Amino acid sequence: MKTKTGQIEERSYMTKPGWLFFIFLLFACGAAVPVMAGDTKQGGIPPVPTLNMVTMLDLGANKCVPCKMMAPIIEELKKEYAGLASIIFIDVWEHNDQVKRFGIRAIPTQIFYDETGKEVRRHVGFMDKKSIVAVFDKLGVRRPEGN
Repeated sequence: MKTKTGQIEERSYMTKPGWLFFIFLLFACGAAVPVMAGDTKQGGIPPVPTLNMVTMLDLGANKCVPCKMMAPIIEELKKEYAGLASIIFIDVWEHNDQVKRFGIRAIPTQIFYDETGKEVRRHVGFMDKKSIVAVFDKLGVRRPEGN
């Protein structure tokens, strides 16, 4: 815009407080993205293995037939062994980066870790409850009361 003297007048459409608010908003949104995404590095996946606890990691997919057959067993074991062993399921079709991380060749795959975090057993394919409980027994996980 030209003034009466012919000089071009610069207009700022944002005041100093407006700019400060804008910069604050950018930082706030940037900080919120990983929180809303559930930790973008791990995609909301808990640490594996669980610290100081026998851990069973079941890697599969919610739409895989043998994996769907195992789902109720995994849920039952999670309830029965709550506080005694950590049981984690990761859908590798949703989190395909985990395939390489855990060296998966077929699903479902179950990986068992001892209390120190050392992998002690790996099984590929459907695994029934009795077999999972046998591995927990071998790793020294005490049976839940009533079982």
